[in-house]
Amino acid sequence: MTLNYAEVLDYLYNMLPMYQRTGPAAYKNNLDNTILLDNYYGNPHRKFKTIHVAGTNGKGSVSHMLAAIFQKAGYKTGLYTSPHLKDFRERIRIDGEMIPENEIIGWVKEFRKSNKLWKIEPSFFELTVALTFDYFAREKVDIAIVEVGLGGRLDSTNIITPELSIITNIGLDHTALLGNTLEKIGAEKAGIIKPGVPLIAGKTQKETENIFKRVAEKAGSEIYFADQEYRVAYAMLDMDGNQVMTVEKNGATVYSGVKLDLTGFYQQQNLPAVLKAVEVMQKRGWDISQQHVFDGLAVTAKLTGLRGRWQIIGANPKIVCDTAHNFDGMLQIVKQIEQTPFKNLHIVFGMVNDKEPDKVLSILPQNAGYYFTKANIPRALNENILAKAARRFGLEGKCYSSVTEAFIAARKNAGSHDLIYVGGSTFVVAEIL
Repeated sequence: MTLNYAEVLDYLYNMLPMYQRTGPAAYKNNLDNTILLDNYYGNPHRKFKTIHVAGTNGKGSVSHMLAAIFQKAGYKTGLYTSPHLKDFRERIRIDGEMIPENEIIGWVKEFRKSNKLWKIEPSFFELTVALTFDYFAREKVDIAIVEVGLGGRLDSTNIITPELSIITNIGLDHTALLGNTLEKIGAEKAGIIKPGVPLIAGKTQKETENIFKRVAEKAGSEIYFADQEYRVAYAMLDMDGNQVMTVEKNGATVYSGVKLDLTGFYQQQNLPAVLKAVEVMQKRGWDISQQHVFDGLAVTAKLTGLRGRWQIIGANPKIVCDTAHNFDGMLQIVKQIEQTPFKNLHIVFGMVNDKEPDKVLSILPQNAGYYFTKANIPRALNENILAKAARRFGLEGKCYSSVTEAFIAARKNAGSHDLIYVGGSTFVVAEIL
């Protein structure tokens, strides 16, 4: 069987159930296939150390920051995240470098050959996790930062027993699959807690605090609430747009002038989980100095390839994109827009059809011109339906059948002192980037 990279992607995207494109129909409510695949490949997840990162928002940023710090500390570092923006290979990195195309081609080819005997019917995500863990094992990474795809308890990544588990926060997202309350979602995320493995909760929330404590106690796991110890006491932007912060632990300064090249103000809420993770890993014998933390955070985006987090992609007018796509995420975006100077505001906006748009639309600024659109995926919410819902909240604008058309219109209408924001969906941002 001769395959090229495009044919392999066609197989992965179109021949396998894929949540990002088709939604809940691709979701598996068990780990059966993941365990079968792991067994067939010799349990590769047991051959390297891991940190497991879950949460509604911020888990990708936390994962990338930790990967950068471990890289600067000299460890061969795997990083698994999802979804990707432009290239499938973004999901699987070692020391910041994406997995080579030939690795994917060869692996998928051999899987399809072997699967004639195995007869497994994996989802896109199940097969991607198997590929990732096998690749990391063969490349002998020292540690891999593994981001949960969806939920926690039933996520394909949840076969690992990590050095450390992190749950960044809990918000209402994927409610059709995970539950429609913070308590139910929290219980699903708490499924990543393993016996004797420390847990860091990035944010203390009354709805989930006791759930995490109860599950951790039952598992015999230490639990830390990072925001009860660490906080960003002061922050400013330098001339290059980096955030420069003073961080306190229990009221005393522990990091002064730490620089972060991720420009979203919401990263200040993600940072405590990262710093507490470093502290716990140091106690577990990992050689990470304060200088490694400084060095890694200063070049996180550059070192790990993180994109789409309050990413500035143009000037005069200023153009910003962000992958925030649920209420909690958009709330942080709205706060940052309010702190950004501009003459007029233009918002290129699209959502997916399995979200509840009203809650997000209710907090978006009314002092903006909207360009309602839809990404080129089956899950995309029709732009006319989105615009109709938006009008109930005083949001006015025009509809465009493609992201490109909407973006071109926004750029045409924007003056040099205006702000164009692109978001609402990871897939809208992907098409712009």
